[in-house]
Amino acid sequence: MTALQLIVSGAGVVLIALLARFFFRARPASIAAERDGVQEVRVTVKGGYSPDVIRARTGVPLRIVFDRQEGGDCSSKVIFSDFALSRFLAPFTQTTVELTPSRPGTYGFACGMNMIHGSLLIEGDEVAATAEVTRDDGGDDGGDDEDVEAATRRAEVADLSRRLTVGTVLTAPVLFAVMGRDAFGFDWIPMWLMNHWLQFVLIAPVMGWVGWPIHRTGWLALAHRAADMNSLITLGTVAAFGYSTVVTVAPRIVPADVRDVYFEAVGVIITLILLGRLLEARAKAGTGEAIRRLIGLQARTARVERDGTTIEVPVEDVIAGDVVLVRPGEKVPVDGEILDGQSSLDESMVTGESMPATKLAGDVVIGSTLNQTGAFRMRATKVGRDTMLAQIVRLVRQAQTSKAPIQRLADAVARWFVPAVLFIAIATFVVWFDVGPSPAFTFALVAAVAVLIIACPCALGIATPLSIMVATGKGAEAGVLIRSAEALETAHKLDVLILDKTGTLTKGHPELTDLVPVDGLDDTDLLALVAAAEVRSEHPLAQAIVTAARERGINVADPDVFDSITGKGVLATVTGRRLHVGNAKLLEDAGIDPSPLTEIAAHLAGDGKTSMLIAIDGRAAGVVAVADTLKDDAAASVAM
Repeated sequence: MTALQLIVSGAGVVLIALLARFFFRARPASIAAERDGVQEVRVTVKGGYSPDVIRARTGVPLRIVFDRQEGGDCSSKVIFSDFALSRFLAPFTQTTVELTPSRPGTYGFACGMNMIHGSLLIEGDEVAATAEVTRDDGGDDGGDDEDVEAATRRAEVADLSRRLTVGTVLTAPVLFAVMGRDAFGFDWIPMWLMNHWLQFVLIAPVMGWVGWPIHRTGWLALAHRAADMNSLITLGTVAAFGYSTVVTVAPRIVPADVRDVYFEAVGVIITLILLGRLLEARAKAGTGEAIRRLIGLQARTARVERDGTTIEVPVEDVIAGDVVLVRPGEKVPVDGEILDGQSSLDESMVTGESMPATKLAGDVVIGSTLNQTGAFRMRATKVGRDTMLAQIVRLVRQAQTSKAPIQRLADAVARWFVPAVLFIAIATFVVWFDVGPSPAFTFALVAAVAVLIIACPCALGIATPLSIMVATGKGAEAGVLIRSAEALETAHKLDVLILDKTGTLTKGHPELTDLVPVDGLDDTDLLALVAAAEVRSEHPLAQAIVTAARERGINVADPDVFDSITGKGVLATVTGRRLHVGNAKLLEDAGIDPSPLTEIAAHLAGDGKTSMLIAIDGRAAGVVAVADTLKDDAAASVAM
């Protein structure tokens, strides 16, 4: 071994040792200063967290002021998974997160892409815990923050789209020429496309402007002693672009047989990484949209009785104890209890049940559900963050902040992976330089760059949190609430699935299923009379009967007399015949004996169907049943 080889080998060992100390030496902790009974620390967010280790005590409120001094998507959200807490950090804005640690221990926090990390070192005795998120402008964790995040996401997607378009346009001719001649041997490709100076001119903007978000994040991560995939991409593309530039500008410096350039590799790598970032940004934008849709289900205003008059106020101004008036077709503004009045409510938003629920005085109603037929007065019992809808939104957010068991393993591996790749790249350079073919330096450099680029752990740290975020958001959009990342991860082990709500395997709207006449009546004649009696009713069950009659070609007449009795059924006169369609109580109140029909109704109810008793001219005439029927692919879905 020559003296130069010994020097290179020794330098490699020293460099690996220095990098190991740089990445793995203990990080100093910043102690949260306590003033007026509150611990406070300021964290600068710029390619990482400074400081990234915070020491605090249990039982004392901890205020962390995040001063984000950058844009982009990487650090746009901070997640405290152990506290089920997440916060969007607006660019170039200070955002305050307040919590009270309950137990001593080490708790991590990370960005939404799980690429930059910090730690809370909590000391003391176990106490009760609380968590709250505020902004320095006084805002709360509500819809305004969602709007700011949505605008930032849109700007990020637009910027990445522009960069990706430029990168694709400039890289395509270089990639086409190099792949065509070198990989496929196409001799018809013009030689001027292989000119090094032309390739340099095309790829230089890709390396500089297009790849700037990657390079900036990569260098800042190295400065924070937290190298990530951006760091590997930056080091690899800088080495490849730098070597290619030297070959282009001063080719005589390198031997003639290794004067190849790697501009196409630089362009392709940067463009593909940006494509991945764009897909991630769009996925997260879709997830935020799901939460905004949930928030959008809430009523905007409410009619409230105050000081003897009825006034319309924003739903945010309703307070517990207010008397609220709800008319047909309106959304229930807040959770409460009916004082007087009757109605049917569509509660599928909460329960998944497509069949309307009849509500009487004393019954509980849920905010954001749809009032269908009647009007009622209610007393507000839960408002603001205490309503059922607010709890659903909070559950979805907490699920997105939770950490799956497999992610903890991925985080541990990722912490060691990037430094290990750097060590391997250095070792690769040394080995190729010492024992590789001539020219040793060139081959060693190319091999080391290949290790940096090929080993990029793009999916290692971000695949799991991104999957959880997208899955919980898409689930919420489809009406499926996922409690936590752990529940999502263990779902693949299920071998028995119990569904206790309709609308999952059913079509989501009622249909006529059975018509059982008695006393020798004809099916068609009975259905024509019942449909005519129900044609003026707005009730979904009535509409199902009318729709079925029309689908069978029956001409549905208009009733001569119609009266709807909430909670019981309808009375109607059709072509001179008096009809009662409803429950047993309706018939009993009219002096009609329902006993010939009750056994039939009970049998249909056992099959999960909603039955209505029919009486014509004071005599029991039959039973009609309506149900939310199974989807055509329900059996196949369960079998899967």
